[in-house]
Amino acid sequence: MPRVMISPPLLYKKPGPYSERLEAAGFEVVYPESPGFTQQTTEADLVAAFQGISATLASGELYSPSLLEACPDLRVVSRVGVGYDQVNVPACTERKIAVSITPNANHECVAEHAFALMLDIARTVTQTDREMRSGQWKPHIMQNVRERTLGIIGLGRIGRSMAIRARAFRMNVIAAEQFPNAEFNAEHNIEIVSLDELLKRSDVISVHAPLTDETRGLINKETIAKMKPGVFFVNTARGGLVVEADLIPALESGHIAAAGLDVFEEEPTPADNPLLKLDNVVALPHIGGVDEKSLRDMADEAAANIVAMSKGTWPPTAIVNEADIRETWKWS
Repeated sequence: MPRVMISPPLLYKKPGPYSERLEAAGFEVVYPESPGFTQQTTEADLVAAFQGISATLASGELYSPSLLEACPDLRVVSRVGVGYDQVNVPACTERKIAVSITPNANHECVAEHAFALMLDIARTVTQTDREMRSGQWKPHIMQNVRERTLGIIGLGRIGRSMAIRARAFRMNVIAAEQFPNAEFNAEHNIEIVSLDELLKRSDVISVHAPLTDETRGLINKETIAKMKPGVFFVNTARGGLVVEADLIPALESGHIAAAGLDVFEEEPTPADNPLLKLDNVVALPHIGGVDEKSLRDMADEAAANIVAMSKGTWPPTAIVNEADIRETWKWS
């Protein structure tokens, strides 16, 4: 019986539709030794745990070339989410391992989270709460988001979901996107602009771009200098998109009025990260893609991808390296 390892901590020994789908298809569902396994383990521990595993519902563990080489039975790495920067896709392709994502499950969840962070920093919710709890009665002049300009970097599923919510708040929406959807943009009155123009015009900037070699460090000293003074900044995408050493002085000076950050260059971010000491930063531990509904939906979609692949069916838009392995891939 082929075995599937369920690695996400939030799914640890919590059977649901995803496990039922796998078991009905003839898979044995197994879990790591502990719920914190993927965050605390070494590669040697991963190698030992993944022996005899045909597929994984993958969390944030690192799928390195050496790990993949040591796990000959692995056929599918099915990410519970849309990011796959922890998976060495070229190495998977070389070993004819399919890498899948769940593109239909959590885009609205992330957009809600980004919107919540935007409202929090504009309305000084967390900052004022901290002050109240320390004994201060210190009313702030809050900032409105209505009639302000939101600049969205990356107008994929999440960015489009963010745009819809912003338009409902009567925000003006501009976006930098390499492959714009003209029909969507016309329907929602979204203007596509260059990154430089977006930085110059936006009152709020929300990042929804993937982390690639081209986008790594996209928000840096040079791009921050082009931002409008007093801009609000939100990042729920990937920490590597931002050079934190450049973001910190911009927040300290007020050039960036406040930031809502769900992701960091190093995760977990160290407790002495200077960003965590700033009153104008709201920091969260990379939770933007997971709420009760999206977790269920992502797990079930990730499981469905494995089942489909085991039957020789290619889930539409879900297999990252499909073009490179479809001709030669096989389950066994």
